[in-house]
Amino acid sequence: MRHVVSLILGGGKGTRLMPLTEYRSKPAVPLAGKYRLIDVPISNCVNSGVGQMYVLTQFNSVSLHRHIRQTYNFDLFHNGFVEILAAQQTPDDTNWYQGTADAVRKQLRFLKEAHIRYVLILSGDQLYRMDFRHMLSTHINHKAGVTIATVPVKADAARAFGIMQLDDSGRVVGFREKPKDDATLESVRTPASWIDANGIESNGREYLASMGIYLWDRDLLVDLLESTTHEDFGRDIFPMAIMNHRVQCHLFDGYWEDIGTIKAFFEANLALTSPTPPFRFADRLAPIFTRPRFLPSTRMDSCTIRECLIADGCFIEAGTTLEKCVIGMRTHIGRNVTMRNVVVMGADYYPDPKGSAESFSHDDELGVGEGACIDGAMLDKNVWIGRNARIVASEAPAQEGDFGEVYMRDGIAVVAKGARIPDGWKFPSA
Repeated sequence: MRHVVSLILGGGKGTRLMPLTEYRSKPAVPLAGKYRLIDVPISNCVNSGVGQMYVLTQFNSVSLHRHIRQTYNFDLFHNGFVEILAAQQTPDDTNWYQGTADAVRKQLRFLKEAHIRYVLILSGDQLYRMDFRHMLSTHINHKAGVTIATVPVKADAARAFGIMQLDDSGRVVGFREKPKDDATLESVRTPASWIDANGIESNGREYLASMGIYLWDRDLLVDLLESTTHEDFGRDIFPMAIMNHRVQCHLFDGYWEDIGTIKAFFEANLALTSPTPPFRFADRLAPIFTRPRFLPSTRMDSCTIRECLIADGCFIEAGTTLEKCVIGMRTHIGRNVTMRNVVVMGADYYPDPKGSAESFSHDDELGVGEGACIDGAMLDKNVWIGRNARIVASEAPAQEGDFGEVYMRDGIAVVAKGARIPDGWKFPSA
């Protein structure tokens, strides 16, 4: 894999994940209590032997840069690197990234080194575990110019993805971005017998969705981007490549989830709390890496806990009930709190213990106060939920809306980063 370089796209505004992306880029959003989204593609590259990685960034990228710098430092005897390529204005081009293809075009000079033969393009908002060596084998064996990783989905899910149309050899001969009408959907249906014959049980899944994972011959990618001004891979570049070059499908049947929306992100986190989760971060051969924080063990005192993930450095006081929750690092939960279906992203620091009781204020507190009740919510980092406060998403007057520091998104209550919810506050208001 020493001839492969990966580009991880992380430059979008992340509007579908607002307000989680108000102060951070999408790949920097915390995940599963102690990780960040960017850890997934980087870990998959490391586990696959892809040691040369570039992360393309543009919006709200400070925390992402900090996390990468503090986490992925390879030693002097290792040829690998994770390097950040931030959008920048130059004498030749004063525009920012205009799309996925345009972002790669603006960084082509880093891909023209002699040893690079293949370019692996990845997304920064997906949860999966994949060995890219298998994808490279598919690419080489079929003499493809570009290979697209695909996952079988059912008809109802197919309308949300780019869907591949194949010939019998697995060559992509057509591509439809988010087909809406039944006729278009039928035109890109792959026979279940073909999927079964290629080692994957179709089980009613007759549509091959693009995973947003692309492996290119470097020279072809450079040629297509330098000879056009197209801005997007899915909308512009791939239809052109399909017409003139061999575009191959690589089948994947493991867990894969696009978590670029509030609902998908929330549900993917809660699914990890199941006794048999669809995805495990712990894997002896292919772990998901992140930055070690050297935090103390979590302390729990006479609590009731069912199907939860609890990260390092937390303190959960007596009488509290947690059910199907993800609790992030350094979270303090007071006495007699009830939380169900809640994702807590934790805190970046512990409150300063110095000073007298007279000088301490609620502004210094972090976590969830005594007697609070929370159901169907996400708490971003460094929030304070006041004592006896109540946030119950199912009681909200609307599925969408902004209510001060609480936002309703897809029926989920999202408490913004750094929010201060006062004691006794009720959501929705009585």
